[in-house]
Amino acid sequence: MALTRIQSLGITDGTIVNADINASAAIAGTKLSGAGKVLQVVQGSLTSAFSTTSTSFVTSGLTASITPSSASNKVLILVTCCNCYTQVGNLSGHTTIYLNNTTNLAPQGSANYKSFGTSYSAAGTTTVTHGYSFLHSPSTTSSTIYTVYAVAESGTTFHIHVNGGSSYINLLEIAG
Repeated sequence: MALTRIQSLGITDGTIVNADINASAAIAGTKLSGAGKVLQVVQGSLTSAFSTTSTSFVTSGLTASITPSSASNKVLILVTCCNCYTQVGNLSGHTTIYLNNTTNLAPQGSANYKSFGTSYSAAGTTTVTHGYSFLHSPSTTSSTIYTVYAVAESGTTFHIHVNGGSSYINLLEIAG
């Protein structure tokens, strides 16, 4: 059988279709290098109800850890906290992300309520979802823990999941 050589210069768009490609064909990961590539994904979930009256941030139990493969990579954090509300109207409850259970990553807010998500309920009848993302540069190849913390304004109880559902924290390692 004669060897046929195909020059990429002569292939026009649409000439090769999925049926022409072997089912076991794959693109090597090394061919997908470069900044912005998703290297790994980790997910943590919270499926039980959480509540706090604490006026200082406390862990909600929603947590995940990731070990970056390079210190130059970033971690994209995606948080969804479902059915959040405060029991007393016009008093707030807040969620934020803590790094390794020591450092609040929220870039704004007062010292007491530096957070990514805030709930104000009308007499405890309205639930909201706290959904937010944050791109973090951990600058390490050690295991890194990201945890959602919550706080209640004095005089109220802040709830997550009061009506069921699940909350998630997703960590995506992004090549730097």
